Amino acid sequence: MLNEQMLATAHNNFATAEPSADYAMEVHDIAKTFPVRNMLGRRTGGVSAVDHVSFKLPRQQTLGIVGESGCGKSTLARLVMRLIEPDQGQVLFRDEDLLQLGKNGVKDMRRHIQMVFQNPYSSLNPQLSVLDNIAFSLWANGGGKAEARSEAHQYLEAVGLPRTFADRLPGSLSGGQRQRIAIARALILKPEVVIADEAVSALDKSVQAQVLNLFQDLKSALNLSMIFISHDLHVVEYMSDEILVMYLGRVVERGPAHRVFANPLHPYTQALLASAPSVDMEAPPKPETLLKGDLPSPLNPPSGCRFRTRCPLATERCALETPVLRPFGQGQEAACLLLKEEEAASIPPSLINHS
Repeated sequence: MLNEQMLATAHNNFATAEPSADYAMEVHDIAKTFPVRNMLGRRTGGVSAVDHVSFKLPRQQTLGIVGESGCGKSTLARLVMRLIEPDQGQVLFRDEDLLQLGKNGVKDMRRHIQMVFQNPYSSLNPQLSVLDNIAFSLWANGGGKAEARSEAHQYLEAVGLPRTFADRLPGSLSGGQRQRIAIARALILKPEVVIADEAVSALDKSVQAQVLNLFQDLKSALNLSMIFISHDLHVVEYMSDEILVMYLGRVVERGPAHRVFANPLHPYTQALLASAPSVDMEAPPKPETLLKGDLPSPLNPPSGCRFRTRCPLATERCALETPVLRPFGQGQEAACLLLKEEEAASIPPSLINHS
């Protein structure tokens, strides 16, 4: 657990904006297709990485985004941050569309929306000390070095590292310690939203637990809103208030975390849960997974429902019609042509067993 006094200090220093709505961020119909060119430079096709995705991030809550590698999770995060320019859509933050901002507007926006990447070592400057890595964001935004370093000491302790680490170089730290430095560097700008993109996937399980608890402590103490991206379902379940499930660039299910994990609606969500290893050593063996085959190529995705080539329930209709997200009560939505209202209330035990 973090030092409560340090968290209180960080909290007192935290700049909070007047909330204009119930949501910290809204993303509407965002899409990105990467062009594919031949050796002569001529376009021969495109990869649909993110296909008309929409979501809302409630204030001071965590939205978990989950799916297999290649489903578009990380690309979506980079589109929101404008590290990649989208083809279309809106990203509303503080009543502004971030996609319409100029260079200076984007720079200011990134003070309020920070990202923690998967590989902490590649995101830190190996030639700067730990303290200067944390303080650098303040320097880059016009802050004085002495003041920035003084504040960096507070955030170093806020993420659970002693001040004796200040003069060390990133190369001398463990993976978990480097990730704590990356988190401190993101938080020193006092953001309202933190996007964690596979932030613990490269860490050992014991270190993962420490960093996840750190995220939870800081979220509570600093009133953060978070987008937490991971392929690990147990991590997403622990961290998230709401869940967004992606498959091949599209959202196939979303809803409150406890509902999605207790009563998954889409066959893909069911398959992911069936494939996840159980943390209960005394639980009975799971049935054979529903998820078979490899992810189709995004260069040539299946027609209709993109999951149909791996779905045991697929019919001819699934190849002809593109499913859209439909509400099924209690805040859940799913994009499946075969899902009926009565099935949403209770998934048949013959379909999947989550005991």
